Amino acid sequence: MKSDQQPVKLAPDEGAKLKQLGTAVVETEAAAVAALTARIDDNFIHACELMLACEGRIVVIGMGKSGHIGSKIAATLASTGSPAFFVHPGEASHGDLGMITPKDVVMAFSNSGETDEILTILPLITRLGVPLIALTGNANSSLGKAADVHIDVSVEQEACPLGLAPTCSTTVALVMGDALAVALLEQRGFTAEDFARSHPGGRLGRRLLLLIRDIMHSGDALPQVDDDVLLVDALMEMSRKGLGMTAVIDKQGRLAGIFTDGDLRRAVDQGVDIYHARVGELMTRNGRSVGPDELAAEALRLMETHKINALLVVDERQHLVGALNMHDLLRAGVV
Repeated sequence: MKSDQQPVKLAPDEGAKLKQLGTAVVETEAAAVAALTARIDDNFIHACELMLACEGRIVVIGMGKSGHIGSKIAATLASTGSPAFFVHPGEASHGDLGMITPKDVVMAFSNSGETDEILTILPLITRLGVPLIALTGNANSSLGKAADVHIDVSVEQEACPLGLAPTCSTTVALVMGDALAVALLEQRGFTAEDFARSHPGGRLGRRLLLLIRDIMHSGDALPQVDDDVLLVDALMEMSRKGLGMTAVIDKQGRLAGIFTDGDLRRAVDQGVDIYHARVGELMTRNGRSVGPDELAAEALRLMETHKINALLVVDERQHLVGALNMHDLLRAGVV
């Protein structure tokens, strides 16, 4: 349902001014980000070395807008192989400092480098002997001087016309934090499968973690008939199991073929007597099959490549163990 609120109608010159202001913000922030390239230096490397050597967690702190950036970077680190969490420096003064252990590394975000709440807990961090990485806009600030590593995230100006609202400063801090996280990811040999394990609820997680055995039909739900049964009996099995196909098994119990709705249409077109024909005479031989321990994403790839809607699942002896179709992949969120 659409809102009843009516937008403010601006004059053409006012609309043009808004576009001009928006463009100026994008260009200003883009220039600030571009300036970061020269700051991927030895300090950047040292910061990575400290975090790679960390035996505990990377504890990220920051106040206000810097805190929001820090919280995002902590989440990015944690999801890319570098265990991390965010601690609010104001709360740290009232008990949360106990979350930091001597095995941790602290990463502090502060544009000024003089954030009171961070400076208050700075002596306690120092006393713990915890390595401190500071991302500030002033290397000579209290935080910058106290840090084991200082990373310069200064900006010439904010994109805000008043020069007050954190805009460029938060953007460059975010980008530098992401640069650190991605550098660590690569150095640790973090893979797409590792990423999926920390995102099991997302589509990537399902594509990289979900196995065919997790979604296939098996047991009594598995449609299967012997290769010498009448076609009409095979159709009854297909109707009972509702997968639009049935597996056909030979005398040794191995997969002989598959009979699908498409095979039925072709048989009808050819005038086959479904009450007297045997399913083994009309089935598709050497159909596509997969193993139960392959990824569900592989089943999707096979279906898309060969333009089929169902697959049979067999073990290493070619014995039938399951079946699945495109609807199963859709329900599982693989598609």
